Formats: sequence, structure tokens, C-alpha cells
Amino acid sequence: MSWIKYRKALFPILIFFFLHPVVIFSATYDDVSETLSEIFDDYIDENEGTTSFRSLYIPSGGRAEALGSAFTALADDISFFEYNPAGSCQLENTEAAIFHNSWISDSSLETLSYVNRINNLGYGASLKCFYVPFTEYNIFGDNVSTGYYSETTATLNVSYNFLAGYKFKGICVGANLKGAFRSIPDYTDNDTDEIITDSGLSQSAIAAMTDIGVLLQFNALKFYSSRDSNLNFGATIHNLGFIYTDLTSSDSDFSETLPTYFSTGIAYSFIRPVTITLEYQQPFNLSDLSTSEQWAASTGTSVIITPFFTMLGGFQLRGGSPRLTMGGELKYNEVTFNINYTLDMTSSTTPINRISVTAKLNLGDNGRYELQQKIDEMYSTGLHLYANGELEKAIEIWSEILEYSPRFDPAIAGIESAQSSLELEQRIKELQTLN
Repeated sequence: MSWIKYRKALFPILIFFFLHPVVIFSATYDDVSETLSEIFDDYIDENEGTTSFRSLYIPSGGRAEALGSAFTALADDISFFEYNPAGSCQLENTEAAIFHNSWISDSSLETLSYVNRINNLGYGASLKCFYVPFTEYNIFGDNVSTGYYSETTATLNVSYNFLAGYKFKGICVGANLKGAFRSIPDYTDNDTDEIITDSGLSQSAIAAMTDIGVLLQFNALKFYSSRDSNLNFGATIHNLGFIYTDLTSSDSDFSETLPTYFSTGIAYSFIRPVTITLEYQQPFNLSDLSTSEQWAASTGTSVIITPFFTMLGGFQLRGGSPRLTMGGELKYNEVTFNINYTLDMTSSTTPINRISVTAKLNLGDNGRYELQQKIDEMYSTGLHLYANGELEKAIEIWSEILEYSPRFDPAIAGIESAQSSLELEQRIKELQTLN
């Protein structure tokens, strides 16, 4: 790749990345926070927080968070789990990753994920735990109970890429099956200061839900040469399911509601180093649509600076809370490190508030690259045979390619052309015989 070729296009983008933090911090943090609060005051959502398991909205981190969570249409690495379950069947490599996200105050989010792809089938698993220290004091200030409030979500993923080919990259369809547990520690009786057995369990909950997503990949308005698609569309329904509360009672209680929402987005790369993503989200409170939260929107930009370093940035607006994220990816051999910083001025009192760190391990591509190299060599051999007039041998080689890759369009077109030439030769011979 010739990076000099793209330097003019990259220059204004790099200026934006490096200068917008300077603009933000040129004023005092309090002044900027107050100004932003006033600007986005009209977007404050009266229905914010009317659903449970709010940790489902918190990003684990990684590439997806760095792009402002505008990842439904891209879903091109292991952080796809929270955005589009169709992503696993189009990843280049088997991946394993560990995420840490330092969220508001002393709350944190830890995530472990694994994903694999076999031909057009993708599958994976992820375990995500959000936790906050819990401490209870009595009226005299004595510490009477400690523990952690936590929400843990386990996810199983499967997806398949239908109609995947050389030009049209296919229709990816996927689903997540998720189970979640909310744990609340036991608390004390105000009169006796004694811990009430199972008091926390009575407010804990379990949830079962699913995500369903689709991802379409095209080549359009492309100003560079590459087999990879440059235009993606994605859509996902998130968190369709139920919550069961009061685990100490035999009576079923399904009064709480999951944060169900629909997301759709687009990802576009007009030149090789730059990808822009846009996303729209619409929540639905399935127990009472009139109390549904309002829409959210986000955008992100990825710029490949060198083959081993990528800079990312994003912006998200959810309710009256604008979030600006900057991040970077550094590749070292088979490991990719990601660090993100999110500036959320309307919900935090200090500028250093949200930092996430990710380590991702590339476990190989299950031989897909070697197979593609073999197919390319076979196709080239077929072209030489075709040029030398050995049409039947060319057809034989190209037919063998289709056994490996049934929708390899160049081989299909080559076979059709060779067969037409053979038919024409046969017709000419028949005419010569008649004469």
C-alpha cells in the first residue's frame, strides 16, 4: 500500500483528531460542561432508566466503543457481540479478547469473548460482568454490610453468511442467546443492624433474551482496489426477552422490562485508510410503548495510520448526554491492544472519567488465506490455458475452483466464456463439414 498516495486525504482528518481535544480543553472543564448541558438540555429523556439491566447499554470497549458505538453496520472484530450478532460469520480470523472498562465513579465492566469462523459459519461466546462496590452504614456511621451490586450477562452467538461471493459479499444473518443475572447483596434491618437473610436475593433477578441481526456487504463508490467490501448496511433487534424477579418467592414476577431497542447503521470506506460509520437506535418498552426511551444516534471514524496503528474516534448522543470517544489500536505480532478515552461532560464532574483497555489475540484464519492463494493460482493457470486455446483444460481447472468456492465469480465467468468458445468452434467445424 502506498501511504503517500493518501496523505492529502488523511491530513485534514488527522488535524481533526489532534486538535479537537485542544479546543475542548481550551476552556475550563466546568464551563464546557455547563455549556454542553445547556445545548443538549432539550434532548433530556424523561423515560431514561425505566427499564432494567442497564449494563446492557454499557459498551465493553474495544474498536466498537472507540467508534462511538456506531458499530452495527461494521461489526468487523470481536466487539461485535453487543452490536450485531451477524458479525461473527464475516470476521477474517478466530479471535479471543479481554476487555476492561472503567465506567462512572468506581464501577467497572469486565468482558471475556471468543469467536471462530468455519467457512461461512460463525459462532462465539462472551461473558460480561458489570459491578459496583456496595457498602451499608447504620445511623451511627458504622459499616454493617458490604458486597457488590453486579449484572452478569452470558452470550452464545451463531451466524451464517448466505450467498457469499466474489463481488457481492453475502447476507449475514445471526443471533445471540443471552442469559443475565442481577445480584444484590443482603442488607440489614434498620432496628437491629442484623443482616436480613436473602434480602438481596429478593431484589435480584434473572433474564433471558435474544438479539437478531443482519449485515449486508457491497462494493459501491469505491476509489481503490480491494476485494473487501467498502459499503455495509446493518440492522439488529436487541434484548427481546423477559426478566424474572423476586427469586425467593414461588410466585412469578415479570414486572420489570428489558432495554429492548432497534439499531440500524451504515459503514462506508471511500478510500482505503478511512472508514466512516453512522448509527441510529430506537428503544421500545414492550410493556408500555408510551414510556419508551427516545432515540439515540452515533457516528465514528477509523483512520489506518500505518499497518500496525489505527486511530479511531466517535460521538454518541443518548438523551441529554453527549459522549466523545477517542481511541487507538496497536498491533504487535498476533496481539492487538486498544485503549479508549470517553469524555462525557454532562454526567461526570471530572475530565478523567472513562477509560477502557482491550487485548485481542489473533488465533489464525483456519487456512482461509492459504486457500484463497491456491484459488488465485488455479485461476491464473486457467487464464494461461484459455489464452493458449486449451479451453477444456481451462474449464477443468476453473470447475475445480468452484468446488472450493462455489460463488467465485471470475471462475464462473471464465467457464461460461470457454464453453461459448467451444460451442462456436464446434459450430464452425459443422459448417466446414457441410461445405
